Amino acid sequence: MKRGKKTPGKSSPQSYDVIIVGGGLAGLSLACLLGETAPALTIACIDRDDPQRAVDGDFRTTAISYGSSRILARAGLWREMEKLGCPIRDIRIFDKDTPLLLQFLSDEMNGKDFGWIIKNSDLRGVMHQKIAALPRVTHIPRMGVTDFENTGEQVEVTLESGQTLSARLVIGADGRNSLVRDWLDIPTRRWNYGQRAVICNIAHENPHENRAIENFWPQGPFAILPVNDDKAGRHISSLVFTEHGPKSASLMKLDDEAFLQAVADKFPAFYGEIELASPRQCYPLSLIHAARYIGPRMALVADAAHAIHPVAGQGLNLGFRDIGELAGLIAQAAEKGEDIGAPDLLEAYQRRRRPDNVAMAAVTDALVRLFSNNLPPVRLLRRAGLRAVSALPPAKRFFMKNAMGTGK
Repeated sequence: MKRGKKTPGKSSPQSYDVIIVGGGLAGLSLACLLGETAPALTIACIDRDDPQRAVDGDFRTTAISYGSSRILARAGLWREMEKLGCPIRDIRIFDKDTPLLLQFLSDEMNGKDFGWIIKNSDLRGVMHQKIAALPRVTHIPRMGVTDFENTGEQVEVTLESGQTLSARLVIGADGRNSLVRDWLDIPTRRWNYGQRAVICNIAHENPHENRAIENFWPQGPFAILPVNDDKAGRHISSLVFTEHGPKSASLMKLDDEAFLQAVADKFPAFYGEIELASPRQCYPLSLIHAARYIGPRMALVADAAHAIHPVAGQGLNLGFRDIGELAGLIAQAAEKGEDIGAPDLLEAYQRRRRPDNVAMAAVTDALVRLFSNNLPPVRLLRRAGLRAVSALPPAKRFFMKNAMGTGK
């Protein structure tokens, strides 16, 4: 593990109990959760982004599972978020040009919604408002981190401004390219799927009726997720169009008219006429998993620890489960007057979260490989498997619970 060096004459660092590096959805929600469940602790959340720009400039959406909503409720966030979200009550699964192979309905789960699609800008807005109301949580925006120093009893964090902070525990919520993970010299297992996700919002003639679509094509999943109507009253869904091949042949190279035609070729007819409702963005798809989630007085959560393919919409929801587990352990230790950065606490966090994260990484990886394979025997086998799940109530209920993020 690398260790920084003391700067002669450096002033004493500003002290906190916990410092969170990363002000995305994971870092902000963790700050809110700790502020609610461990109110005696002082928390700093270091955020590279400009809060207003992050809220105004992000048209992307996130799928929040039922299980994640319960964690967000503990953070005092869910009541406002739910008002802004669009419930998912119908999930339909297709394989290329097949008829409907598998359908999950909320009525089959006692009317519970499978999840909600919420704009990232709305999620951030609620989190920013909550943090501002938490007296012992400090949000430090427009600021990066340059170095760390572990002194044994605490970790000192040097900011781009030259200011130094210290805490008994530092948590890396700083994404796939985590500085915290790199500083701890934690190796990762990773591979690139050779796919890209092109995302945008689509306006459509007919209401989506809270329906989510997952259609598996050889080049990758084609997902349509329900979003609330826009201010003009248009019906909106979020699109994730997975592609592979050279970037020179990417859908991003098409003009809007040609891109919309490519979308229309795969869009179910029951949505009616469609049009673009946002710009397009493109992201490479890969899997990253850290060999460990912890170091002395430091821990990783969410994408800093594991980043998976979005095929099942569980990436951030896994991160919320990390956050819920770690915050619970910290709150318990704080209430008992114990060391919140103790090795036993961090090891318990890693032990409890690693199996779930490894299992979900394996499942999503298997789904990508299975459904991106266009060999006729494989295609017949997977379609038969989906039909079997549809016909077996216990198997179907198992998959519906996992879609909800409860698993039980």
